[in-house]
This record gives sequence, C-alpha cells and structure tokens, in this order.
Amino acid sequence: MGPVTDTETRSPDTQTRSPEIRLAEGVLAGLRQDLFHDAFAYRPLRPMRTDGLLTRRLPGRIRDRAAWTPHAVVLGLALITLLLPAHGTTDFDGLLSFLTGLISAGTVVMTLLRPVGAWWASVVAVPVVSLLDRSSGAWPWSDSAFLAHLVVLTVVAARTRPRTAAWMWAGTALYGFLGGSVIGVVGQAGMVGSNTAMMLFLSAVALLITTTVQVRREAHREVTAQQTVTAIERDRRTLLEERTTIARELHDVVAHHMSVVAIQAEAAPYRVTDPPPELTRSFEVIRENAVAALTELRRVLGVVRAEDYEAPDAPQPTLAELEGLLTNVREAGLTVDKTVTGAVRELPQGVELSAYRIIQEALSNALRHAPGAQARVEVSYVLGGLGLRVVNGPPQGLVKPSPGAGHGITGMRERVTMLNGEITTDRTEDGGYEVTAFIPVQRAAEDSE
Repeated sequence: MGPVTDTETRSPDTQTRSPEIRLAEGVLAGLRQDLFHDAFAYRPLRPMRTDGLLTRRLPGRIRDRAAWTPHAVVLGLALITLLLPAHGTTDFDGLLSFLTGLISAGTVVMTLLRPVGAWWASVVAVPVVSLLDRSSGAWPWSDSAFLAHLVVLTVVAARTRPRTAAWMWAGTALYGFLGGSVIGVVGQAGMVGSNTAMMLFLSAVALLITTTVQVRREAHREVTAQQTVTAIERDRRTLLEERTTIARELHDVVAHHMSVVAIQAEAAPYRVTDPPPELTRSFEVIRENAVAALTELRRVLGVVRAEDYEAPDAPQPTLAELEGLLTNVREAGLTVDKTVTGAVRELPQGVELSAYRIIQEALSNALRHAPGAQARVEVSYVLGGLGLRVVNGPPQGLVKPSPGAGHGITGMRERVTMLNGEITTDRTEDGGYEVTAFIPVQRAAEDSE
C-alpha cells in the first residue's frame, strides 16, 4: 500500500468547495463571532487612563475623577435621550413619551456593561419606540430612538473592533430599509418621510471617526510595545558587547601572566647549579599546569573573540599611563585636572585595567555630552581599595552635545560589578555629571595574615 497523500486525506466536501463558498463561510463565521457569540457578556467599561497630555496636568483628586469621564458622557447622553420625547406633550402623551425615552435611555446605559448586547437591545427597541412615540412624526426612527441608536453605535464601535462596527452598520441599514418599507405600511400613518438615509450617513461618519481613532490608538500602543521590546533587546545587546570586551581584555591579561609563569618555570632549573631532581620535577609540574591552564583559558574565553579580532601588541593599559590619556583628552578640547591622594602602589593588573577604562569612558562621555566643559579626575589609594571620581561641568560654547548609545555607563558598571565594587553616576547641581567608583583591593600584607 502506497503512502497516503495530502489530497487523499482531504474530505470530498473540502475538495469541491469553491473559493467563493469558503469566503462566504469566513464572512458568516466573522458575523457569528462578532454579533452572536457571547453578545450579552458582561464587559464593563473601564476607567480611562489619566497619563495623557491634558489629564496628567490636572491636580491629583481631579485627575482621579477624570478617569470616569467616558461614563459621565454616556450617562449624560442617556439623560438627553430620556428627556427628548417629553418636549411639548400632553399628560397622557407625556407619560407615554417618558416610557419611550426610558427604553431608549436604557439601551444607551447598557453600553457601559454589555456593549454588543446594547446594540441588539437598541435594534429591538427602535420599532417599539417609534410606533409608540408619534410626537416627532419621523419614521422608522423617532427622535429619541434616532439619538439612542446613534449613541449606541458610536460607543459600541469604540469598545469593539472595526469589523464589529461594520456589521452593526450593515444591520442598521437592513433595519432601515425594512422599517421604511415592510413595517412602515403598518405604522407609518401620519408620518413624514423616512429618515433612514440620515441615520446611515451620520452613523457612517461617527463609525468612521471612531474606528480611525481606535486604529490609531491601537497602532500607537503596538509601536510603544515594540519600542519597549527594542529598548530591552538593545540594552541586552549592549550588556553582552561590554561583557565580551571585558572578557577579551581579561583574556589578554591572564594569558600574559600564565605565559610568564610557564616560561619562568621552564627556565628556573637552569638558574640553579645541580638542582635536585625533586626541584626540577616541581618546576616541570608548574610549567605543565601553567600551559594546561593557558590552553583551557584560550579554549573557554577564546569564543568571545570576533573573527576579525586581533590581540593588542602592547600590554593592556594601567594607571601608570593615565597621564598620556589625559594629554590626549586635553588635545581634544577638554580641560582636565588630576588629583592623586594616598600612597601610590601597584595594584592587580585587572584592577589597574578596569580603573583606566572607567576613567577613559567617563572622559569620553564628557567630551561627547559636555563639549568645552572642565573635568576633574580624582584617584584615591585608600586602605582596602581604590577610589575613582570623575566629574565634569555643564557644556560650554557653541558646540552641541552629541547623543550617545548608552554603552559607556553599562561598561563601567560591568567592570565594577566584576570586581565586587560599587559605582554611582548622577548629574551634579550645576548641570554637569559625576562618576564615582570604589574597587576593593586586598593588600599583600592582609593576605599573608
């Protein structure tokens, strides 16, 4: 028995359906989903957001109450619908008009709780109200039914999707034509001309405006969400790039030291006359472990190198080369003063490298964001660590600050966090910027204790 093809697994009914039939089925499915499925479900209207351009400027208590503005507008229109039929009526007609107005107003209020159900209630109530309320002389919508149905269409369109608004308008048109022809034969005596065209025109305009605003609001919401996701991804990518850069530099530093250990362990036995076999074997073990550690280091950390990355020929910079960095920055137009406090001592090369890079990045940020400003670099050799402070004033002159990608602060934080240090970055009172960091370092004397 041969394999069963996709064509053979399809039912005969599916194979014989034409594209027109499938399109019609899709349209009917959409109609059923929008107007019939859970039509009377409880969906209360939520308070509106108060972080808009106008509402966020209101005082706190008024801003909280402004969130209920849509509810107040709907209730106000319902009140107008209630009072509209009572104008210029007698006692008996006034009671009947109040009843018809109450029915119309009820459909408007219903939009706050069951939007699609309110449209169905309005469709059912319109012929009843129009037959009972003959004061306006309009058909197939009386004045109160006309206003109520128009309000219901607009509110429900604002609370549902555009396709539902289109179905409601089509249903309204169907009732208008039926009410103006079939039903009108029974109840149109003494009535003026049909107001179906006016209803369809005004409702089409209202639905078009409402749908356009809704689509724009949804598009703005999607763009905002996408921008948020993009910003998060950009921050993650920046973090990974900075960690990769740090890993490359540390790879070079550690690889250099391990290479020195291996070379010194290999040369050490030749510095001693007739070394005992135990000493020679110890240096061999040291060299073998150093080479093995170097190989493993290159294997693990080598994956962070880009294909076009080349290891620097010169050693990684330290704080001893800080004066050269300041000279380059001064030549670029930034006035920099340096202050060193405490007893200058040699620190681990990873600490020296990170301190140098932090100062370098802070001064680069000052060049970009505060051209023409004055900066000050403070290096403090304190007991238990190294303190750094780089502060710059506000921009001076006519040169405009250039925007940055936000990589600098991220890189500085990563370096300090890697060394179990602390860093703070904030604006100063005069409009400048300050970077303060502390990197803990244990002294050799403390380690020996």
